[in-house]
Amino acid sequence: MKRFAPFLILPLLLLGGCAEMNQRTVYDNPAYKPKDPSKVVVKVSLSKQMVYVMEGNKPLLVTACCVGVPAHPTPKGNFCVQSKNRNKRSGEYGFAVLRDAIVPCEVSKANGHYVGYPMPYWVEFAPGYGFHQGWVWPIPKSHGCIRIHANDAGKFFVLVHEGTPVKIADSQNEDATLGATHKRPQDYNDPDLPSAILTAQKYFEQLKPEFLQ
Repeated sequence: MKRFAPFLILPLLLLGGCAEMNQRTVYDNPAYKPKDPSKVVVKVSLSKQMVYVMEGNKPLLVTACCVGVPAHPTPKGNFCVQSKNRNKRSGEYGFAVLRDAIVPCEVSKANGHYVGYPMPYWVEFAPGYGFHQGWVWPIPKSHGCIRIHANDAGKFFVLVHEGTPVKIADSQNEDATLGATHKRPQDYNDPDLPSAILTAQKYFEQLKPEFLQ
């Protein structure tokens, strides 16, 4: 369940981790304002685990993603954006907040006040399925949702609107061009934030601002 938690860089790491961090390239892709927002289309490649936000043949945002495991696959097909919620929390996985502890749990097993995992920049394309900020692993890891890196999730959020087409398939034409040389994020195995932060409303105040070029 820890991988449902979004990624934020922690200020302090162990010395070994610092050396690794210094050698890593920060994952942060450019995003561009569309000339005509009604022409924006989102394409998702399940095999490449890539998201292509396109305006015609022009890429507005190209970013890696993490999709559903075989037992909980991301649905294929043609969809459209149904709703958006910047400060979304999971209704299934989260924490039981007790008097003296915060315990990870499913909502059905919460023994105390339940607070869902934060799923910022939620963009729903089918009932119960959506894009949101989260850890982007090199292999499928989600329960069907499509996770986008913390540095790109806000950009994706402002690029799409209710009604934006979403096309999800095993592969996309862009895999051979835009996706062929795209480097994936390397921070997917970094530690989560403390549960006290993940359950606090101020968590959403720390999100990276949305920005388009």
